[in-house]
Amino acid sequence: MSDAFRHLLKKIGSGFHTGENLTRLEAKSAMQMLLQQHATPAQIGAFLIAHRIKRPTAEELAGMLDAYEQLGPQFSLSDQIYPHSPVILGNPYDGRSRTVPVTVITALLLASVDQAIILHGGERMPTKYGLPLIQIWQGLGVDFTQLSLAQVQTLLEKTGLSFLYLPNHFPMAYHLVPYRDEIGKRPPIATIELIWAPILGQFHLIYGYVHPPTEERFRETLALRKVQTYTSIKGLEGSCDLACNRTGIIGMVNNSEPATISRLFIHPRDFGFCDRDVALESDQQAIALIQDIIRGDRNILWDAVILNGGFYLWRCGKTQNLETGFIQAEKLISQGLLADKLSEIRAFLAKNS
Repeated sequence: MSDAFRHLLKKIGSGFHTGENLTRLEAKSAMQMLLQQHATPAQIGAFLIAHRIKRPTAEELAGMLDAYEQLGPQFSLSDQIYPHSPVILGNPYDGRSRTVPVTVITALLLASVDQAIILHGGERMPTKYGLPLIQIWQGLGVDFTQLSLAQVQTLLEKTGLSFLYLPNHFPMAYHLVPYRDEIGKRPPIATIELIWAPILGQFHLIYGYVHPPTEERFRETLALRKVQTYTSIKGLEGSCDLACNRTGIIGMVNNSEPATISRLFIHPRDFGFCDRDVALESDQQAIALIQDIIRGDRNILWDAVILNGGFYLWRCGKTQNLETGFIQAEKLISQGLLADKLSEIRAFLAKNS
């Protein structure tokens, strides 16, 4: 048993009247001990559920991310290769269970116009056990799970898109996944994964969320971490995907310190998009719909693809306005650029397998 960890656990687990928040340095120390398994399984489970009940503060989240930065993998990307800061898409690791995701299509679209994209995650995870991004990629003939960390870096440099696979590339974090099921709730580690940026230098963080207080907490956390460019999306199931059936609520911070947020509301119907999202009926259905889009074929997912693709093209500085973004998204898909980018990634993987 770790006496040092026991002290931190006692501090946050003492209840409403006597419990205390951790300082940033204490939160970093606690996360280091979690990742390095210096705490016992009983201590780890107790800490995670106590923090879930208490709710982590921005200072605690910043400290946990400090530990991820110190112990986790990190990429670097020269601005001579990609002049624009890479985009990190922060999506819940436990996947999607109600709606068909378009995140993979968005990533391919951005990579096809030389916007570097980094994704991260793992296999199906508690508590949702939804369809994860890695399985969608595998359904498209792309398997990131066999790459070394050096190959992940090279793939990013060569194609502009790469995936950090938690079980192989950050096993210290992956060993904490079973606790999500054992405690029956999404713990703080399922919160920080949304705003974790495994990269050195400047980047553009895009993250999804469900509950408005989460966005406010993240704003405070990112300010402490001195992240100057990011986008928050009240997305489908907490993802980065804008919904068709409701107004898109978006927060944007552009290279500013202190962070000054601007708010954008997108009403899909105002741009002629349908007002419903595509229900996830099965993994096979979702992957088939995504494959059709990549081939340039229109299907029931088309409006969601163009809504998201157009917004992200504009947000990443590839078009002057939203309307042009939507037009450009349709054009790029119809010209086969997504299929070309997917083929490029497949070729790299085949050569390096």
